[in-house]
Amino acid sequence: MSAQRILDSIEKTNTRSAPLPAFRPGDSLKVWAKIREGEKTRLQAFEGVCICRAAKGTRSTFTVRKISYGVGVERIFPDHSPNIERVEVTSRGKVNQSRLFYLRDLSGKAARIKEREYSEREREVEAAAPAEAADGAEAAPKADASTAKAKGRGARKAKRDAK
Repeated sequence: MSAQRILDSIEKTNTRSAPLPAFRPGDSLKVWAKIREGEKTRLQAFEGVCICRAAKGTRSTFTVRKISYGVGVERIFPDHSPNIERVEVTSRGKVNQSRLFYLRDLSGKAARIKEREYSEREREVEAAAPAEAADGAEAAPKADASTAKAKGRGARKAKRDAK
């Protein structure tokens, strides 16, 4: 067996069965993490702002920052960790950067992030996510390619190729 096949088989076993909700830096999150105390396990919420996402396949992570008793606390969560019970998006933030490390130097009102408005596509995705989880991860019907809005690199080409 080659080394790549071994790595692929390990990554398949460690992936999360239910996907996390769609979020990006600037969004306010509530992460429910499992905490072990002796033989008991309990859930503890860690609520803060997502300041960073690192997409590395099964090793992808996201960083959440909160202020606790006047002290900034950051915690890095692996996406596929079995210790994460669920992630809730409490609000969507409007930011122009993918790494919000500048928030470390700000405090009080200066550290606020404006709320982002939902686009129609985000509403559709968010509405479809609970339905997919309830149906047992069945595929949702795809939107018509002619009505979908083409955005980003390669999206127009993919839309054209879909026709």
